[in-house]
Amino acid sequence: MTHLDARAVLGLGAAAVLAVIVALTIASGRQPVSEPKGGGYALPELRDHLNEIRSITIMGPENKTLVSLLKEEQGWKVREKDGYPADGGKLREMLITLADAELLEPKTVNVERYASLGVEDVQAKEARGVELRLEGLNQPARLIVGKVDDDNGATFIRRPEEKQSWLAKGVLHIERDPLRWLDKALTDIPSSRIMEIKLSRPGGKSLRLFKSKPEDSTYNVADLPPGRETDSTISGLASTLAGLNLVDVFPISAVAIPPESNLLKAQYRTFDGLTIEVKAWNQDGRHYAQFSAKLDPQPAQSRLPSEGDTPSQAPAAGKTPGSPAQATPAPDPGQRLEALDKEVERLNRRFAGRVFAIPADKYGNMDKSLTDVLQPAATGTRQKKK
Repeated sequence: MTHLDARAVLGLGAAAVLAVIVALTIASGRQPVSEPKGGGYALPELRDHLNEIRSITIMGPENKTLVSLLKEEQGWKVREKDGYPADGGKLREMLITLADAELLEPKTVNVERYASLGVEDVQAKEARGVELRLEGLNQPARLIVGKVDDDNGATFIRRPEEKQSWLAKGVLHIERDPLRWLDKALTDIPSSRIMEIKLSRPGGKSLRLFKSKPEDSTYNVADLPPGRETDSTISGLASTLAGLNLVDVFPISAVAIPPESNLLKAQYRTFDGLTIEVKAWNQDGRHYAQFSAKLDPQPAQSRLPSEGDTPSQAPAAGKTPGSPAQATPAPDPGQRLEALDKEVERLNRRFAGRVFAIPADKYGNMDKSLTDVLQPAATGTRQKKK
């Protein structure tokens, strides 16, 4: 073969290799990008059907029910906690992760090795994983959720009816304690709404704080003795119901409530007619409370704008004070009163028939008497009386 023939052969070979590379690139580019790379999804029937789920049961070792989450008209509830509202955001996050759990890599089919991944049947006494049971789809869905592979952002799973275990996309830390599924926000009434606070405890002198107008900067103290003034602690008492989260919740029948004479009592009244009443006590190092809510129509109505009120005027964005003003519509009185009624209804759905364990600092704000908030008056200090 001549030197020229050799060059021709090499050229043809290079062209053939290049053609193969191009063909493979085109073929790979035609693969559907939306399809999972491994064996599909852990719960394919869940995708696009999240809102159809009506119950989620978390099963543990020896096939025991750990948590039962039920979807009712008012939202998700935790059966083991007297049907108290569940944390809807947390629950939906788990469902989305389950729906997106792509099967990345097949793992063992050896029953004896399931325990190393936490995917053994939950009938086992020493089962490390949990089994999820979802109702509401065309067919009930079940999935054993095992150990988490944090390094890869994945979780070991297995369908109970199959031998094959998988590494699935997404981190699934399934809470086994019903308490961790609760919506812990109990009340969130800002201090700016509070008009009056009444506190009483066994053996102590009652304490009453009040404001005449929402814009008043400080609370006045009723029955203030001569030569005394309040200390700085009263400023935080009106925030007791703001951001109040429960520690735990129980049906009344499960708690031994002390006699009425041994209870702390607190009453919080807002400028728009809402009243929250609390009975609280300390027992075995925990702080417990019962709550109730009601609406007084008279102050509620008096705080609403009348139909003849003129909307407030405020300069529009980019306008000077001398420019034509843009009207700010007044709240509709009927809608505002309806919102207050719904607030009371919602609060009492949570409160009724239940006892709550509450944080120590919130309990401490209720455990006050008049003498607790007084100090010698500075010269010339006077206190408004009512």
